[in-house]
Amino acid sequence: MSPLFQRDAGHKEQRNHARKPAAGRVPRHSSGWMKILGRLKAEQGLRVLDIGPTSPTNINFLTGLGHSVYMADLVEEAIKPEWLLPVEENEAQRYDVDGFLAQHMDFGGRKFDVVLLWDALDYMPSPLADAVLRKLKAVMNESGQVLAFFHSRMTGPETIFYRYHVVDGDMVETQEGPVHPILRNYQNRQIEILLQDLGSCRFLLAKDNTREVIVTR
Repeated sequence: MSPLFQRDAGHKEQRNHARKPAAGRVPRHSSGWMKILGRLKAEQGLRVLDIGPTSPTNINFLTGLGHSVYMADLVEEAIKPEWLLPVEENEAQRYDVDGFLAQHMDFGGRKFDVVLLWDALDYMPSPLADAVLRKLKAVMNESGQVLAFFHSRMTGPETIFYRYHVVDGDMVETQEGPVHPILRNYQNRQIEILLQDLGSCRFLLAKDNTREVIVTR
């Protein structure tokens, strides 16, 4: 797990509307991020959980807006063989769900106002993905929000696993990460069922065969 990053007294808001993407980063329009950003600018002192490969860009940007940030790279951890449990022949694969949550989602009693889930659920084994959602329900504040992406295809360039970097505006910067295959596709109704315990779902207009959803408790 990564530590919680707090804004220090000398860290002011960081804004640069004309900034260019860093090398290897490609801007992608995100209606969902634009909605979440509006809240982050309107409120102070929120706790944000970023479920993706650690991004110093995200840490600096979010703490610059006055929020606390916690990073949890769950996809990279979920695919490690150490979470596989022994099974008998013809038995479905089982996972050490409790061990995974204890090691990677123990937030020390902290609760979160915003969760940047990105597209993590598409790349995680189903038992661990389901466990993550149950844990998120337990660690979200009332009126907490989750931003989630879902791919609509199993193959093609749109299914590449990306690191997402947030910026000031209606874009996120995507940067190709480790090679992780998509494990499943969720259709709209399946997404609603998957996320229904977290709160109400709002689907947003998205491009490149990706669905964007904001869930509000």
